[in-house]
Amino acid sequence: MTVRAAVFDIGGVLETTAPMEFDQRWERRLGLPPGEINRRMDDVWLDGSLGKLSETEVHRLASERLNLDTASVTAMMDEMWVEYLGTGNTDLINYVASLRSRVRTAILSNSFVGASEREQRRYGFPTLVDVIVYSHEVGIKKPDPRIYALVCERLGVQPGEAIFVDDVPSCVRAAHEAGMHAIQFSDNARVIAAIEALLGPAAP
Repeated sequence: MTVRAAVFDIGGVLETTAPMEFDQRWERRLGLPPGEINRRMDDVWLDGSLGKLSETEVHRLASERLNLDTASVTAMMDEMWVEYLGTGNTDLINYVASLRSRVRTAILSNSFVGASEREQRRYGFPTLVDVIVYSHEVGIKKPDPRIYALVCERLGVQPGEAIFVDDVPSCVRAAHEAGMHAIQFSDNARVIAAIEALLGPAAP
């Protein structure tokens, strides 16, 4: 089956990100035991990633559960977004842009409410690809098989006609099980070579 589309994760692929440590810093500031912020906020993080909460609701719940005033919640979440957005993987972003003359392209990302606006401002992803599927906008997260079917449907291709690139092994396995050509991200050169092998020579 001819490959007609290429789909990319964001964090750890199109964005270079370090481990999220904002919570650890705030636990030290607040005198909380390690892991306490996530224990109190775990369901909020999950609901935010599925679009069940607005940013305003996330801030309200953080204020209530962590006993923080408005300014402190804003400061904590600002630190979270700095880590979340990371830095652009420029070489891979440029390669993805070059693919649009050859195949349909998409982004498929487990995301948090507010990510789409921030990533649009910083990286211009809507102009980079044909389709974007954010978990917080569709209410489904990888590795749920439904989200792979959804991105293929929006691209107008069958799973066997699509390449998927992600840095998370469970998400790569799920894409493979869904019938896509799944590639685990390691570094730009290897991923680009693997994509090119699947696509075959570009038309002159």
